[in-house]
Formats: sequence, structure tokens, C-alpha cells
Amino acid sequence: MSRWCSLAMVILCIWATLSSCSKSTKTTSEGAIKIYLADKPADFDAVNIVVSQVSVHVADEDSASGWTVVCDSTRTFDLLELRNGAMALFADHELEAGHYTQIRLRITDGCNVIVDSLQHDLEIPSGYQSGVKINHQFVIEEDVTYELLLDFDAEKSIIEKGNGQYQMKPVIRAIAIATSGSISGIVNPTSVQAYALEGSDTVAYTHSDTSGYFKLIGLLQDSYSVQIVADDTTYADTTLSDVLVVAGQNTDLGTIQLRKE
Repeated sequence: MSRWCSLAMVILCIWATLSSCSKSTKTTSEGAIKIYLADKPADFDAVNIVVSQVSVHVADEDSASGWTVVCDSTRTFDLLELRNGAMALFADHELEAGHYTQIRLRITDGCNVIVDSLQHDLEIPSGYQSGVKINHQFVIEEDVTYELLLDFDAEKSIIEKGNGQYQMKPVIRAIAIATSGSISGIVNPTSVQAYALEGSDTVAYTHSDTSGYFKLIGLLQDSYSVQIVADDTTYADTTLSDVLVVAGQNTDLGTIQLRKE
């Protein structure tokens, strides 16, 4: 056997050994998680929240442990910019496969609300200073990305205490994007409130943009009634019944013309 053949055999053996070691040392399987943030409308000029950390909790672990950090960079979000389908990528992280039960947001100093062009600091109650915990069961599968929407309800979360003081008690809904869909449309007149109703319960709502466009997101697959309420009270409200939402799809209602009272 030539010297070059012998060398090739040695290299092949080394590669095979290293490949075998690499496979044997992999003890866990991984998927990934992406978390998006969106908001419902609120009667403020801006709602700025500062988040320093996002983590998730694995099932069957002690409540004080079992947390995995999926984002640890401090960022500021104006919630009122995240509506009508606009979302901010909150976290994008590889995660060990398994069953998880909670998401925790650490909201830090610097949060504020702007009302009539005046900025007011948002007080965070002491009970939330260890983090805002959101109960949501989900499973991370190997080589699969789980996408989650956190729907922050600014209007319900901000409490006016008087004397220019405001407090935030976060109200957040968690929805798996793969199991939800949306409803959109364009309305004339252009300034309206749009509601997705399940029976008499409001599941989602939004305010149209300046062109009359609205989008209701985070809706589980089902049939809904869509109620349109114009800001101009000379127009009559209208309700569209049996609007079907399919998971992973948007139901486009087209142009909706409201009639004069």
C-alpha cells in the first residue's frame, strides 16, 4: 500500500471517530421559539414599555427553577404602534424540546404613558417586579419553530390613579400563531372601531388606520360576528355574521360601506 493510501486511511479513521463522538455526545434535542408582541388600541398618545428579559418555564419543575432565558436584551416598545397586524419580534431562540407552561416578562423602570402630549411614568406594582407571568401550555418539538403571539391589552393594563399618576398591571393574552387566523377589511368612513365577537363576548378589537384598514388578529379557528362602529355617529353601526376564520389564514372582508343614519 502506498504512503498516500495509508495517510488517507488514517484521515478516514480519525473522521469516523470524531463523527461518532459528536453523535454520542448529543444528549438533548432542540427546536426553537419565536415570540411576537402586538397590542389592542387604547386612548393614549403612546404606551412605552421596557422589557429586560423574556424566559419560559418547563413543566414539572420547581416554580423557582426551570426557567430558560430566551431573550436578555433590554428593549423599549411603543405598544400603540403594534396594531392592525403589526407585530414586533420579541424573542427568537433555540430551546430544548419539551413541555412548557409559562412565559415570564421582566418589565423594568422607564415605562411611561403619553397623554395629551404629556409624559407620565408608569408605576409597576411590587407584585410584578419579579416578572409578569403568563400561563400558556406549549410543546417544543425537535427541529420545529413554535411561534407565539403575546397580545398586550394597553387599555386594560393602564390604570389612572389621579393627579397625573398611572399604574400598569399588564393584561396579556398568549396565542399560538399556528392555531390562529385573522380578519381584515377596509371601511368607509375610514375611522372606525372593529370588534370580533363570539356570542356577546368581545374576542378581539382594533381601530382602523387612516385609510380605513383594520385587521383583527390572534383569532382561534371558528366563526365570528364582526361589528363595525364608526367614530362619526352619523353613520350606523353594522354587524357581519358567520365570518369564518381558518388557522394560518386571513379572512379578507373587502370594502365595507357604512350607511348614514
